[in-house]
Amino acid sequence: MAAASSLFPELDDIVRNGSPEARAAAIARISDLFLRGAAHFEAQHVAIFDDVLTGLISTSEREARAALAGRLSELGNAPPGLMRHLAREDEIKIAGPVLSRSPQIDDATLVEVARMKGQAHLAAISTRATLPTVVTDVIVRRGDRDIVRAVAQNSGARFSASGYSGLIKRAADDGILALTVGQRDDISPSSLKDLLTNSVDIVRRRLREAAKPDRKVAISKAMVEISGAPKAQLAQRDFAPAQREILALHHAGGLDEAALLRFSREHRYEHAVAALSVMSGVRISSVDQLVLGDRYDPILILGKSIGLEWATVRTLIVLRLGPGKTPSAPDIEEARVNFERLSPTTAVRVLAFWRAREAAKSV
Repeated sequence: MAAASSLFPELDDIVRNGSPEARAAAIARISDLFLRGAAHFEAQHVAIFDDVLTGLISTSEREARAALAGRLSELGNAPPGLMRHLAREDEIKIAGPVLSRSPQIDDATLVEVARMKGQAHLAAISTRATLPTVVTDVIVRRGDRDIVRAVAQNSGARFSASGYSGLIKRAADDGILALTVGQRDDISPSSLKDLLTNSVDIVRRRLREAAKPDRKVAISKAMVEISGAPKAQLAQRDFAPAQREILALHHAGGLDEAALLRFSREHRYEHAVAALSVMSGVRISSVDQLVLGDRYDPILILGKSIGLEWATVRTLIVLRLGPGKTPSAPDIEEARVNFERLSPTTAVRVLAFWRAREAAKSV
């Protein structure tokens, strides 16, 4: 502090005996002086300010530290020791601006903070203009859903092979993340293929619709490789045994929502579709196509038209994906809101249209 004291004679007294107000005023005055001359300061001058300000903030109030962090966060030659100190603060109002913007924070500090601090610190780091793989590896591993989505959306973030693997695993039940990852310019063909393999049909369709022309070609190629001939396989489903059981259950008075819910939870697809067919009056083949379509809207309409509860409709949405797969929480919430908004009158009208269309085809 010797050099600093020669420039600021009252500094030692302020550090030892100054009130919070006096320390805050000194921080503001010294940071003003630094900002005015920052463009011309050499390393030794910056070191003096680093020494001074680091000594002051150790005994200053939170508001003064937060104000200092905000003022210096975008400065290219801000005192490096001071900035690392502020980045490690528990208070996000102090650390946040530094973690998200300061060019003086090195990768080692970012990794340290990402490993040790909470979600708010990870969120701040995820918005930096550039992020190396050593940092994103930690964010993908520790971040919550919103943070991982944010870092995946950051075009300046780079991901290692393991980082991409982590993103793809988390995208398996997060459609929004899957769309974000799939639209990244730096995703490799193998990672894109893995992403599509683990995504549901609706996400694949949305991803292809949003993709640039060259990416659409890559998506189509990957889909051919991973899907084989699924439509032909689906066409080979044998509903006859399940239909016989469902009709017998219906005649015995045992076909109700509870039975449908049980079939869906047990992933007995043929039985659930046959039950929906009897309960709605729509042919099994049509119900099969409606359930397996690109969107879940027909399931909502079927459920609302025959008076199903949301819990049962939710299991039907899960059923269409197959065992071991679940839709993302945002997709489920969107479906729930749409189901609640759907008018029973509208649903019954659509159901009547489906029946009439089938009757017309059979003539």
